[in-house]
Amino acid sequence: MIDLLYQGLDFMRHLDEHLQRLVTDYQTFAYVILALIIFCETGLVVTPFLPGDSLLFAAGAVAAGGSALNVWLLIPILIAAAILGDNTNYFFGKYLGQRVFQRDYWFLKREYLTRTEQFYEKYGGRTLVMARFVPIVRTFAPFVAGVGNMTYRKFIGYCFGGGILWVVSMTLAGYFFGQIPIVKNNFEIVVVGIIGFSILPMVIEVIKAKMRK
Repeated sequence: MIDLLYQGLDFMRHLDEHLQRLVTDYQTFAYVILALIIFCETGLVVTPFLPGDSLLFAAGAVAAGGSALNVWLLIPILIAAAILGDNTNYFFGKYLGQRVFQRDYWFLKREYLTRTEQFYEKYGGRTLVMARFVPIVRTFAPFVAGVGNMTYRKFIGYCFGGGILWVVSMTLAGYFFGQIPIVKNNFEIVVVGIIGFSILPMVIEVIKAKMRK
């Protein structure tokens, strides 16, 4: 378990290098691998630990570095993966609902569901857009929308808007800034910064909740 955790941290620290190696080894098939990761991170409630924001940023940076990745082909593929993932999660929540969270598992905790429900209480349907930029909440938001019986017509609008905004902004940020020397030479720090900035809203909500108690 510790070894697996260490490997995961090492992968995140050197995300650009691992991604470059992936593209070199698999060429065109790399699009499929990246799409599967984004789909699983957004579409399966058991995989909230997969990289999202940092992966999109790194993919954009690798595409800008002259690799086999074409950013203008990559973006629509990843948008489709993100939207398909959200839809899968929505219907999973709609038909299985609260039964999934009757017990806590190491990979599936009820507190994640509770935090996401708090986001919905505060932001309503906009949560689906805002959650795209918040790890863990991003994975649980469409599931909670299904559990809460949000109409599909309302859900799909926020789903498309959030998916497009998330993928385009994060991927193009990596594409335009990822090859700047100071960013490229300190990519590990940039990835940590992206993760830290992403979880900041969730940390603030937790602190506020504790203060209210």
